[in-house]
Amino acid sequence: MSISARILSSQLASIVGEKYFVADPEQLQAYAVDGNTPAAVVRPGSSEEVVQTVKFAVAEKLAIVVTGARTKLGIGLPPGQFDIALDVTRLNRVLAYDPGDLTLSVEAGIPLCDVQSALAERGQFLPLAVPFASRTTVGGTILSGVDSPLRQLYGTARDYILGLEFVTGEGIAAKSGGRVVKNVTGYDIHKLLAGSLGTLGVVTVINLRTFPRPSNTRGFFSSFETLDDALGLRHRIAKSPLTLLSLEILSPQAAELISGEAATRIEPSPFTANLFSSKHWTLTASFTGSNDVLARCERELREMAESSGALGAEIIGEEQASGLFGQLREFVPIALESSPATTIVKMSVLPSRMADLLKIAVRAVDENGMRWAAMARGLGVIYFALLPTERTEQTLKKVAQATSKIFAGCVRLDGNATVPWCPSEWKPALNIWGPTRGDFELMRKLKKLFDPSDVFSPGRFAGGI
Repeated sequence: MSISARILSSQLASIVGEKYFVADPEQLQAYAVDGNTPAAVVRPGSSEEVVQTVKFAVAEKLAIVVTGARTKLGIGLPPGQFDIALDVTRLNRVLAYDPGDLTLSVEAGIPLCDVQSALAERGQFLPLAVPFASRTTVGGTILSGVDSPLRQLYGTARDYILGLEFVTGEGIAAKSGGRVVKNVTGYDIHKLLAGSLGTLGVVTVINLRTFPRPSNTRGFFSSFETLDDALGLRHRIAKSPLTLLSLEILSPQAAELISGEAATRIEPSPFTANLFSSKHWTLTASFTGSNDVLARCERELREMAESSGALGAEIIGEEQASGLFGQLREFVPIALESSPATTIVKMSVLPSRMADLLKIAVRAVDENGMRWAAMARGLGVIYFALLPTERTEQTLKKVAQATSKIFAGCVRLDGNATVPWCPSEWKPALNIWGPTRGDFELMRKLKKLFDPSDVFSPGRFAGGI
């Protein structure tokens, strides 16, 4: 061990304790990011230990990547420097929970499934039906910016984060917001940190608004010959007074993935296979309420589906709906398991322009002879999975050509696109963050303000921030 390595080991172990410091090469491999392996892993058990770790890294000019359950470490560019993996999974406590006030305060490393179980005992939940749900942490869910089918009704995590506690790139413990809904003073810095991929600070505590858990839910499925017909129903629903929990449109290929072996392995759930068709577009929705509300939703959805040219429509009960929508929630990991080189483009556009954007994406991929699958959420977010059969240089060229055309189409339609998942060695060729945005300079200034020494995940965010 070199002198510098001994210093690193001694200093970090003294901060978090020998038990929570890792330098074994074999164990370090589990924390690798796009082939870059850290020199050490620390697992702090308090905000103060996080502060001391960050101060040490700044003094020694070391770089930190914050990790949790490591389900989304593949998002973003490879870090330009990676010395310390700061694992927050020891920060896993529920700090405060007031069911009557619908507020919750947790540490960032707590598993999301543990939180949901605790809330369920009081008839409440967090509307974070995100991929990798059985393993992901609350902090990782929020900082990675992944969204949920439930954004149709509840919005994104930004909308119900009440406050955060975090450590800046100068090793300063800071707070934004508070623990109660009526706390509205100051800037919403906590919303800025959501989706920042750990590049602005180490989040240690998250204060959230909770919601009554939906009960008496139903699922709705209708199939269509064309994308335009399926989107036609989506637009009818949007103009109706119906309030849905979720609304998604699946391409025939996506329906095939959801019905396939990978889906069964990732989210085991028996269901009626004929709900999905590998030949047709499928619109899925879920809704909840009293018996009268359920009856109205069912009646009006069937009527609108018929008026939109649906080939068929079906209502399913609560238990079956829960399993089916669990598989829809896991579309990303299912797609990642379905090809040796799955590349997923996440696109956001006005709902009225989804048809145009999807047609651009389909044409770009078909021109390059690749299999694909698409899942479009009702509010304009599209997950488009390219599913090539090989992981070769020639395949990379085809994927690069297709994604370049998709990015250009997004720009023309005033949308936004990124590639959150793809083979790590392909990232430099794919421009995974898409074209430089108009607010890039502001983003760079914010990075400098929060992290002046560039200690957090240098180079991983858009434009190499």
